[in-house]
Amino acid sequence: MSETGELTYRRVHHATPELLFDCMTTPEHLTHFWGPAGTTTPIDGIVADPRPGGIFQTTMVNDADGGTYTMRAVYVEVRRPDLLEWVEPGVEGGMRTTITFVDLHDGRTEVITHQTNVPAAYLDAAARAGFATSLDRFDAYLAGLGRSTECR
Repeated sequence: MSETGELTYRRVHHATPELLFDCMTTPEHLTHFWGPAGTTTPIDGIVADPRPGGIFQTTMVNDADGGTYTMRAVYVEVRRPDLLEWVEPGVEGGMRTTITFVDLHDGRTEVITHQTNVPAAYLDAAARAGFATSLDRFDAYLAGLGRSTECR
């Protein structure tokens, strides 16, 4: 087994925890921002059954060469609008992702993404930068929704 580590990403969004939670658990929204820059995630490649034991699966397509990467996970804990947690059992070490939505009570929410059992390949600077671009895509998607309390 290779060495694993952990990562934490923090981002403040101008949206309610409910809106952010719903966008992170609904294929109609995930398709607009899931994955790093240079990829798309077609809606027919997304399965989200947000309940303990439910499947979360996405297939990202590389815009340049059409190559695909499928992420397969199982939800461990789901508490709308505060917490999402899943495990990717097929990733060495069983990578675990925990997303906490913290209401800042001013129309903003801090989203904390904490990952444990992260394989070494995901820990390098390029992989972390790619993840950051997916957060940027999420920001852009939310901006397009406006300050609505519902995903469209």
